[in-house]
Amino acid sequence: MKLLVSNVGSTSLKFKLFEMPEEHVYCEAKVERVKSTESDAIFSYRNLENGFSEYKEGLSIPNYTAGIKLFLDRLTDPASGVIKAVDEIAAIGFKTVLARGFYGVHELTDEVMAAMRESLFVAPIHNSAYIEAIECFNKVLPDVKKIGVFETAFHTTIPQERRVYSVPYEWYEKYGIARMGYHGASHSYIAEQAAKRGKADRVISCHLGGSCSICAIRDGKSVDTSFGWSLQTGVLHANRAGDVDPYIIPYLLHEGLSLEEILKGYEKNGGLKGISGVSNDLRTVMEAADGGNARAKLAVDVFVTDIVRYIGSFYAELGGLDQLVFTGGIGEHSEYVRKAVCASLTHFGIKLDEKANSEKSSAERTISTPDSAVMVSVIPANEELGVARRSYECVNKA
Repeated sequence: MKLLVSNVGSTSLKFKLFEMPEEHVYCEAKVERVKSTESDAIFSYRNLENGFSEYKEGLSIPNYTAGIKLFLDRLTDPASGVIKAVDEIAAIGFKTVLARGFYGVHELTDEVMAAMRESLFVAPIHNSAYIEAIECFNKVLPDVKKIGVFETAFHTTIPQERRVYSVPYEWYEKYGIARMGYHGASHSYIAEQAAKRGKADRVISCHLGGSCSICAIRDGKSVDTSFGWSLQTGVLHANRAGDVDPYIIPYLLHEGLSLEEILKGYEKNGGLKGISGVSNDLRTVMEAADGGNARAKLAVDVFVTDIVRYIGSFYAELGGLDQLVFTGGIGEHSEYVRKAVCASLTHFGIKLDEKANSEKSSAERTISTPDSAVMVSVIPANEELGVARRSYECVNKA
């Protein structure tokens, strides 16, 4: 069956058309700067069947509907397309984030969409983008089944004692306050790929990028994660603060800051950007650190320390470690971060192959030595394939 996966951002759309269960990719496309008031949107498309490719700048794409229609036009065009008509698409899978009461993989019915709207306060940027885009898909492709692979789905196996916070229990019962976990599509994919590499009974997956999370995986299932109830927790992120003492909020309110100012600090001006004062991009921060900027160096050191802290905690929970995996933009491309993290974990028996670690490659690979007690892997993220697998399973269960 032909299954379309769409990854939605606040100003972007990504598409991949799969043949499932073969996992064959027909084509992929990306629309950038959706909803820009200027004619500066970008559209890129690749037909992997015949090699056709297109890259256009200076486009006007005022909304998601326009971006979706542009992609569907290319998808069915005789020269660029891979299908004759859109009715060949059996289902569309989305990397949805949060819907209260629906934490697994679900068809996006009116009830599920309502639950996503109820969760807007917790995930305002992510949920609002998906709600708007899915509504556009419903107008353009009303008869195609829509599947939400919620970021929380992979983490539903976390034991209750690691999910419940030490707050009044009625908050959990009434408001659903508990550890949800996110990046589920990524960590689920890593669990499957790690298993193929062997030494995968106890895995720690490090998804490091603009948004970061660490996940403890036992026998292919999530048993703990650094993300909590919201996406504001865990390891520090590019802009988001990560773990912060909650009493900072009432203190700053007492000092005269508004709640809006505080939340902006947590969400927009925290993380790497907040500490370094330079940038939210690790590459730029590291350049500044190498140039002698003390705050930039501190930001990098805090980032590495956060990662090591969570790995150490999860090592204890798992009772050891068989494979440590790096994924995401930073995890895949920053040899410095991988080296710094592993240097702090030599007492686990980790031995890094520095030549393999410094290799510039987009391939899945091992970067530890043969005699390392823990296999260290770099596995490129492929969230779209993870969403395709879970969506296909959901459609076949229906």
